[in-house]
Amino acid sequence: MLSTLRDQGEVASQQLCEQLGVSPATLRRDLSELEGQGLLQRTHGGARALDPSGSDIPVRLRDHRTIAAKRRIAQRAAALIPAGPQSVALTGGITTQEVARSLKGRPNMTIVTNSLTIAADCVVDTHMKVFMTGGLVRANSLEAVGPMSEYAFQVITVGTAVLGADGMSADVGATTYDEAEARTAIAMAANAQRVIVAVDGSKIGKVTLARMTALDRLDHLVTDSTADPSQLERIAEQGVHVHVVEVTSGGDR
Repeated sequence: MLSTLRDQGEVASQQLCEQLGVSPATLRRDLSELEGQGLLQRTHGGARALDPSGSDIPVRLRDHRTIAAKRRIAQRAAALIPAGPQSVALTGGITTQEVARSLKGRPNMTIVTNSLTIAADCVVDTHMKVFMTGGLVRANSLEAVGPMSEYAFQVITVGTAVLGADGMSADVGATTYDEAEARTAIAMAANAQRVIVAVDGSKIGKVTLARMTALDRLDHLVTDSTADPSQLERIAEQGVHVHVVEVTSGGDR
């Protein structure tokens, strides 16, 4: 959404509702939230962006136009998870939700997540056992964070942890805008036998506020062909298996 505002300068509320598939009431509530964070300015009949970073955007307002690309990244990430009984931990995000959907139908699959959207999506699959962590639910991401969520991941060992991220660089590793979400991801990755980061190419080379995992803790990075090749090469040189799917554009976490 913020990318649309930055590209067009000012966008009418009706146009935003049509693009995002939300009601006027939902749009007004989320515009107020973004305005309170200093990311946009509401205008008569619309809004315009203020912050070029496009930081922590509420999940309902994230751009879903690139969902096909995210689905391909997710399918490649899911293919890295071995067959047979598996336990998989996932952070919240559009791409990680698509990973969870790609795992549907697999027998003896256990999902551990702090994401309300992923838990709700997976629990209807009879093949999946779903564990939802406790904690404070963030309105922007619909993820549970804080000591309760961190403790849950500390006492559960999983075969694979799949992390979404807002940034992924050769110098810092995977990062996010929110430090509480980062601490939860750290706990998740610490007790995983295998760690996968699944992000679109726009996140490669980007560094945000809080680190989720360093490269020495990361086994696989799955991204798309829009990613910076030099960054991918440097990440691979540090022992990370880099997987690139062919797409035309990136998008939000």
